[in-house]
Amino acid sequence: MLNWLLIFVPITIALEFLMPGAHTLIFIASCLAVIPLAGWLGHATEELARYTGQGAGGLLNATFGNAAELIIAVMAIRKGLYSVVKASLTGSIIGNILLVLGAATLAGGLKYKHQRFNVTGARAQSTLLTLAAIALVMPAAFHSLTGPGARFKEDGLSLAISFVLLIAYGLHLLFSLRTHKQLFEGEETQEQEPAPWSLKRAILTLAGATALIAWVSEILVGSVQEAAAAFGMTNVFIGVIVVAVVGNAAEHSSAVMLAMKNKMELSLGIAVGSSLQIALFVAPLLVIVSHFMGPRPMDLMFTPAEVLAIFLAVLITGQIASDGESNWIEGVQLLAVYVIMAIVFYFLPESTPAN
Repeated sequence: MLNWLLIFVPITIALEFLMPGAHTLIFIASCLAVIPLAGWLGHATEELARYTGQGAGGLLNATFGNAAELIIAVMAIRKGLYSVVKASLTGSIIGNILLVLGAATLAGGLKYKHQRFNVTGARAQSTLLTLAAIALVMPAAFHSLTGPGARFKEDGLSLAISFVLLIAYGLHLLFSLRTHKQLFEGEETQEQEPAPWSLKRAILTLAGATALIAWVSEILVGSVQEAAAAFGMTNVFIGVIVVAVVGNAAEHSSAVMLAMKNKMELSLGIAVGSSLQIALFVAPLLVIVSHFMGPRPMDLMFTPAEVLAIFLAVLITGQIASDGESNWIEGVQLLAVYVIMAIVFYFLPESTPAN
């Protein structure tokens, strides 16, 4: 865990109060501050998972691992930065299933020649990912097919789809935590585990890390546009790559460590489960929230590049997860796809968002 980066938490707060015009420095410092905080948040949820079992533990890790992205997105909605919100959602989805899962598969594969996981559970998650991709493709298709004349219908369309996604996610939780939870429970290993935290310590650490992430995230969002201009980056690249990588720090640390302990079942659950949660819970929740706290409602009209990236990421992840076995070269393949997408988003010119 990169604990030495915690020094950037007070640095970020000091810069915000003493040098509010230094947007580039504030952005860099806040990004570096979120990384260790997200790591502590992930570690606290892993400790909490000792009291809940691996299936529920994976869900807890995914939920609180996504807290950084959710908080950043809510802060951006308050400022009306919808293109940054959508880009960060895209980045979280592809980052979890390509970067996080790729790094975990590579790290685990270098230590173990083959790592196995329940193929039925993995296929169920892959199918749900495909559902999420369809839900994001259809609004964009509607926008292209109907033209500007039907713009007034897009908010209602996005809201209706959001409720469908929330229901689908709720039923997935019922499936994975109750009716078919055996598909998502990893095999017990005999490795010596460090002494567990107390339940109180895990909860307090979780609460403290979440509160600090909320504070630092608000500072980060306030500097993102000026920093993007200073670095010559578009808002889309900042959202899809930079903010998403920072927000995914918790998933990175947890998924990689678990894969290296040969707990690929739980590692897969964190990476894919995080993407599912972003697509089926966080994105529709933000659409609903924007009706109450944003300057205007947010829709689900993602740009063609974002939709294509999500679709292709889901496609290759489904192929790799379909056989119930992973190795290091599959991790390399996932990482290569992520790097290619990052390059494309870097060179992609800024476009005027529909919302």
